[in-house]
Amino acid sequence: MLLPNSLLQDYLANSSRLYPDKVAIICGGNRWTYLQLESKSNAIANALRENFVQRGDKIVILAENNLTVVAAFWAVLKADAVACLISPHSSPNKLKFYLENTRATALVSPSDLAPIITQQSADVMHLRTLIIADNAIQPVCNGKAERKIRLDELATTAPVQLNLDIDLAAIIFTSGSTGMPKGVMLTHRNMRAACDSVNLYLGNHQDDVIINALPLCFDYGLYQMIMAIAVGATLVLERSFALLPQVLAHAAIERVTALPAVPAVFALLGRMSSVPPLLALRYITSTGSALASRHITILQEHFPQAEIFSMYGVTECKRCTYLPPRDLATKPDSVGIAIPGIELWLVNEQDQRIGPNETGELVIRGATVMSGYWQNPEATAKRLKPGLLPGEQVLYTGDLCRLDEEGYLYFVARKDDIIKSKGEKVAPREIELVLLDIPGVIEAAVIGVEDDLWGQVASAFVVIDPAVVVEKSMIMAECRSRLEPTHIPKYLKICLDLPHTSSSKIDKTALPALLDPHS
Repeated sequence: MLLPNSLLQDYLANSSRLYPDKVAIICGGNRWTYLQLESKSNAIANALRENFVQRGDKIVILAENNLTVVAAFWAVLKADAVACLISPHSSPNKLKFYLENTRATALVSPSDLAPIITQQSADVMHLRTLIIADNAIQPVCNGKAERKIRLDELATTAPVQLNLDIDLAAIIFTSGSTGMPKGVMLTHRNMRAACDSVNLYLGNHQDDVIINALPLCFDYGLYQMIMAIAVGATLVLERSFALLPQVLAHAAIERVTALPAVPAVFALLGRMSSVPPLLALRYITSTGSALASRHITILQEHFPQAEIFSMYGVTECKRCTYLPPRDLATKPDSVGIAIPGIELWLVNEQDQRIGPNETGELVIRGATVMSGYWQNPEATAKRLKPGLLPGEQVLYTGDLCRLDEEGYLYFVARKDDIIKSKGEKVAPREIELVLLDIPGVIEAAVIGVEDDLWGQVASAFVVIDPAVVVEKSMIMAECRSRLEPTHIPKYLKICLDLPHTSSSKIDKTALPALLDPHS
């Protein structure tokens, strides 16, 4: 049990003390015990300190799903610095943006990316140290590699100096659907509160085996690792869900008890001819909006013994709600109730609280709420507003939702995604759920496009199961029978696949390029 003022990295220190010889991480054929992970993270932490990393410095980590990144994350915290995890697939312009925006003083990268990274970061003036960390640590200064230091040469524990409530543990960048990404500032308190709350309602414990194929550079994937370490569980780390059959086969071998995923993965699952039973699987989680009924059916057919947690959250506070599995049958369209430790309510456009069955913006209060957006006071002021107590700030999520009489939340849409058609507000998710309920439709996305007559109209993009015959006319007929006139898509595109972000979400910014209004 951690003390109330413990820092995020104390999760690892505590678990390595309680379970030193237990396997903490399984990745790519390698198995690290808690003691090995503790030692290697200490080594990297001290290498950072020896190369002039100071308290509060921002350290960019190219976050591939591998052992190096796991050790580097904890190492940055132990060096009293701030972890900034970004995708290793970031474009050169994006990488330079991250380095300059955070004013990073060091960058941790897998060795195979060293030549590219060294070249791209050469003109970032405040980047004093570039460390390549695999089996050894290699500082790079002015483009020249220095002597490699073996991990076992530096294994002391870095000192702890930080304030739980004020000092940052991480900056996690949002997906950046419009413009450049925003850096969400999270304190040690923010991340500990989120981790403890989610672990509580999921019931995670030291005997769990959690598989994670979600990117570590996004909060859903990163927290799988943190939550596993916090309770002394074992994390099976996969590179991605791209090869889903291999991921599931590995899950069966390791007797995985927990499977976090996203709807795109469930769509792929529905197309597989053979799925391992995963007899040890205790629960499945999904986040974003409510699960489509088709996806619920797929999961229940393949993993009947597993509980299904439909969840909803935003990076700015990690998690907002979860639907207890017992309510899945009676409230399948809901994203559930507030997670332990937070309070939520809805407000109208006049910032007044509203009652049940009214649609308004979701507001979150609690220890999980971010400190703000890094170097972006204007965006921060739009999201963080005075709370109930002096000095407190609450989060205006920018999401439109409604609550029922029992306090269960229903996601309606992002405020920015609302389609304004013929004077009415149309929620894309409402149309998507109808599309996904049509037999043969395995993925669906809806966006608004400009229209001279109606202002905006809905445009739908669907992926069809190759084994099912579904004509465009059949889909449109179903939409006309189940949707209001303003909700019926004016354009419908049947695609082989939909574009996805690196976090496996449908990339709606890329959809307009697929649209041919004359088809």
